[in-house]
Amino acid sequence: MKKVFVQVPCLNEADTITSVLTSIPKKIEGVDLQILIIDDGSTDDTVKIARKLGVKHFVFHKKNMGLARSFQDGVNYALMNGADIVVNTDGDNQYPQASIPELIQPILDGKADIVIGDRQTQQIEHFSPFKKLMQRFGSAVVNKAAGTKLPDAASGFRAYSRDALYRLTVVTKFSYCMETIIQAGNKRIPITSIPITTNRKTRESRLFKNIWQHMFKSMSAIIRSYLMYRPYALFVSLGAVLGIAGLIPFIRYLVLIVVDERGNHLQSLLLGAVLLTGSFLAIALGVIADLIRINRILTEEQLEISRRAHTQVRD
Repeated sequence: MKKVFVQVPCLNEADTITSVLTSIPKKIEGVDLQILIIDDGSTDDTVKIARKLGVKHFVFHKKNMGLARSFQDGVNYALMNGADIVVNTDGDNQYPQASIPELIQPILDGKADIVIGDRQTQQIEHFSPFKKLMQRFGSAVVNKAAGTKLPDAASGFRAYSRDALYRLTVVTKFSYCMETIIQAGNKRIPITSIPITTNRKTRESRLFKNIWQHMFKSMSAIIRSYLMYRPYALFVSLGAVLGIAGLIPFIRYLVLIVVDERGNHLQSLLLGAVLLTGSFLAIALGVIADLIRINRILTEEQLEISRRAHTQVRD
């Protein structure tokens, strides 16, 4: 029987936590279902209500640590307690907990190690046309960086196999959603999605103040995650652009010397020298960044071995 932990990150979710917990299936065939609350510094009755509803597993933060840290701490707790699959949902009751059986099925069938609930954002009524466009654009950027084909990369309704969680490490502070997809794609972890419908909106997001802040933080996380695995792609491309641009002033200088032998065209030589120097520096940085990438991969492999050994001892 597979042990499945449904983790619910919470920050003052007293108004909605009952709806979330009561909508989680009581039984799933072939599954030992456990509920885990990650209390991210709540000051209301979230934990008290969860205890009354029978929740036995908790992770506590004395102060708000953010969604990414809550996700990672929940995963660590679940793995230490024998989880074979970890499902992540939200405390605001955005996601359909009743769809958890369908969410974990591809993992149970051995067809994937990560399953993401596709919210079908183009059909969500409270999403503005601009937000729908940005959701589609953001997913396209993540898919490009990860080599995946996921329609809703920002969805937080997900299921992870134990093996996938051994291999993933969240390092960004904003949100784990984009980063884990990019990591999974570059590590060749099988990932898929299933269509879901979302519940009505209960409150505004606490991850960001407005969509512009969300876009900025999301793009920062995407770029950072992408550079962790393909730094040479940026630096070598930049070096090539600067190198080509640096050759143009030198060609211009030679042409002007032939046409106008008395002219002083040292500015072309100076510009070309600056651009070519920038090109060499970019390529050098690319080599250094790639060496750092290799070192990080070796470190992640050691961390994976440590996690496996740690949880096997507890099992």
